Amino acid sequence: MLPTPPGLAAGPGTGAGPVARRRARSPGGAPPETPTGHTAPVTDLSAPVEAAPAQFPDERPRPALDLLIWDAPNIDMTLSTVIGARPTAASRPRFDAIAAWFVDGANGVGGADGAPDAPEVEACVFANIPPVVGSMRGWVEALRGFGYSVFARPKIQSDDDIDQDMLDHIEVRAHSHRLRRLVVFSGDGRNFAEPLEELVRAGTEVVVVAFSEVAGYAIGSELLRFIDIEDVPGAFAVPLDRVRLDALPPDGAWLRPTKNLREFVASYTARRSS
Repeated sequence: MLPTPPGLAAGPGTGAGPVARRRARSPGGAPPETPTGHTAPVTDLSAPVEAAPAQFPDERPRPALDLLIWDAPNIDMTLSTVIGARPTAASRPRFDAIAAWFVDGANGVGGADGAPDAPEVEACVFANIPPVVGSMRGWVEALRGFGYSVFARPKIQSDDDIDQDMLDHIEVRAHSHRLRRLVVFSGDGRNFAEPLEELVRAGTEVVVVAFSEVAGYAIGSELLRFIDIEDVPGAFAVPLDRVRLDALPPDGAWLRPTKNLREFVASYTARRSS
């Protein structure tokens, strides 16, 4: 088993509000003809995107694609929320296990990996990089070693985010390929709900993977399929310390207090008397 890379530190850019739509830009655009390094340019389309044809102009059908999009700032922030603490190495998602689950899902339709009718697979992690990089380089390199593309945007201003970059890349891939299945790891309904439901109406299977506590937009949707991230096999090395009201046993469960009763009353009394 590959070592688990550490997750991103929580920060802004987690979907505080709707983002303005702009022309699609592909973080995964084609690299230069003569590559000079591992960093691919951000390709800006020269014209607005039109409806995707069923095949290319030379009559070749567009290849089928299963695409995974990982909203790193949002997943890290919501993980902190559901466990009520800063994530540790043991409580962070295992990207190797998630990659295996994603590819197994693609192979389940197209057969074994490499079969003629198997869809292409692409997994992309979108990250904000703070001015002080710290351990981020090792984390990015570990992700690349697991087979993920990483779109890294510098975090210079407090409102710098990657929400539009994720939507751009989904839009570009929906036109360069026949987007068969889209798996989005994000609890950001304000930016994702409408575009994802539009893709379902166009024929793409869309799966939202997030924490049930913060993914009401997907749970309540009649079009989107929702999976709690902790239900992905092997996604976490140990069970998270969280209360899942969506997964209670039929006979109910006791939920232990998070604070000592006497200590709470003492602090409450002290606040009232001050």
